[in-house]
Amino acid sequence: MLKQKLDTLQQKTTNSQKTDYTTIFWRPTVGKQQIRIVPSAFNSNNPFTELKFYYGITNKVMISPVNFGEKDPIQLFAQKLRGGEYNKENYILAKKLDAKTRIFVPVIVRGEEDKGVRLWQFGKLVYEELLSLAVDEEIGDYTDVSSGRDITVETVGPEATGTPYNKSSVRVRLKTSPLSEDSSVVEKWLKEQPEPNKLFKRFTFDEMKDALEKWLSPEDANEEGDIISEPASNFDNDLKDLPWEKEEAKSKFSLDTSKSKQSKEDQFDNLFN
Repeated sequence: MLKQKLDTLQQKTTNSQKTDYTTIFWRPTVGKQQIRIVPSAFNSNNPFTELKFYYGITNKVMISPVNFGEKDPIQLFAQKLRGGEYNKENYILAKKLDAKTRIFVPVIVRGEEDKGVRLWQFGKLVYEELLSLAVDEEIGDYTDVSSGRDITVETVGPEATGTPYNKSSVRVRLKTSPLSEDSSVVEKWLKEQPEPNKLFKRFTFDEMKDALEKWLSPEDANEEGDIISEPASNFDNDLKDLPWEKEEAKSKFSLDTSKSKQSKEDQFDNLFN
């Protein structure tokens, strides 16, 4: 039986295929690149998809259930911290627990059209630049497949930003152009796109609540020998060099049990009753 179990585990390791996320996501490199933002196959009115994530709560990125209209225990806990009498420690902790917004947009990279539509993800600054261009009447709809505009993405490295991350800026090209001269290619690009909402593992309410509790009291998890479960995929390792926002600081917040006979676990669970 033990040999059979070992064979099963080894077979799973052998059969598991590592996903090439470079075929799904595009990351600008240092220098200038030309891209074309493509109309979304999932929302004809808006090519941009905003998603909220948590970084540093576990060893992998966690997508917030709020994106899907569901209750989020981490958000609820942060609201509890802000809802009581003002306390500096609680305010700082609540701010650490706020989800970070990332924006995804489908793009075609000029010179790499053979790779098809990929997702470019970025933060608030680039998003504001792209929205400003979108509302400029002289520019018009730069995603239009017949008379839209390519966009130049200029990226500088850490030596210019003074941070460990690259920084990108955008400007629209003056000349209008079709997405492609081949109508069949355009049709394919408009249909075959990665869907941002379905690319990340969704955690249950209880899974996120347990992860939050371990993050709040890491010393308890260590004493009990608890560990965070392994990620469902190697997504985070594959994209570890992407400019995801990281929250490395660990909270030293602990639940006060001095005035109650309840255990920490009971008090924590009661917050969500």
